[in-house]
Amino acid sequence: MRVIGYRYQRTLSAPAVVTGVGFVTGARVEIRFQPAAVDAGICFRRVDLAGTPTVPAHLDCVSGTQRRTTLGAPPATITLVEHVLASLAGLRIDNCTVELDAAEPPGLDGSAGEFVSALCRAGVINQPARRAVLAVDSPIVVRAPGSTLALHPIEGRELRVSYRLDYGLNAPIPPQTHTVSVCPASFIHDLACCRTFLTQSEAQTLRAQGVGQHLSASDLLVFGARGPIDNALRFADEPARHKILDLIGDLALCGFDIAGHVVAYRSGHALNVELARTLAAEAAESSSHQIVQPSSRLSALQAA
Repeated sequence: MRVIGYRYQRTLSAPAVVTGVGFVTGARVEIRFQPAAVDAGICFRRVDLAGTPTVPAHLDCVSGTQRRTTLGAPPATITLVEHVLASLAGLRIDNCTVELDAAEPPGLDGSAGEFVSALCRAGVINQPARRAVLAVDSPIVVRAPGSTLALHPIEGRELRVSYRLDYGLNAPIPPQTHTVSVCPASFIHDLACCRTFLTQSEAQTLRAQGVGQHLSASDLLVFGARGPIDNALRFADEPARHKILDLIGDLALCGFDIAGHVVAYRSGHALNVELARTLAAEAAESSSHQIVQPSSRLSALQAA
């Protein structure tokens, strides 16, 4: 990978708070987004634990990718972080301390909508440091059985994402594809409100495992034989859009901006994180070894 440009780092103008119930535990949760200094990155803080341990949103801290992304080691773990990370990345908020009084953020309606609304109300400011935008000269591809995820080079500094969702023949969720050029405006309008989804059989399996027993089908998108149960789609391709939202959150673990066209076929958190690790390794091996650094030549930078 190579650096093709820079932009200003950004943080919040003021704290933002969201409360709700966790999807996994059903516990009442408060999440507080705090402004942070330049080069601080995104860091989670468990304020409910002794010593308020912190867990950086970094690839080295990923401890689980089964159905959701988990950071940290017990007892200081935080699970289902992808919607929070997507909200921050989608709005280009680079430096933020995320305080939690539980092991997961509020589940809300299964989307990032309420997080994004709270962050927008708080406001975002530029900071006197730069953040690199990296691109590839040739495709980087990672694969798993039945799934593919790739970053392709394109002209300019745009991040474009295409997702192809396909559960197979006679599945309750129809095949669908969505493509979006990711920027704060498109994230807010096209992705933030798109919800977590699963099939009725998947929901029954999770409930049997003790996950989400407090939830009903109307609390998120559960697809039965005739479509969403006790719910309605916000977009015809809402599941594919939500997969892009998750992908943006997982790729944020790289710690730098990515330019190019991400093309995903049936990828999930495990493959998303694998691509992020591959890109981070490529960046570390390139001549652009300083991914995020202060800059004294602010006039030469391009604002977000």
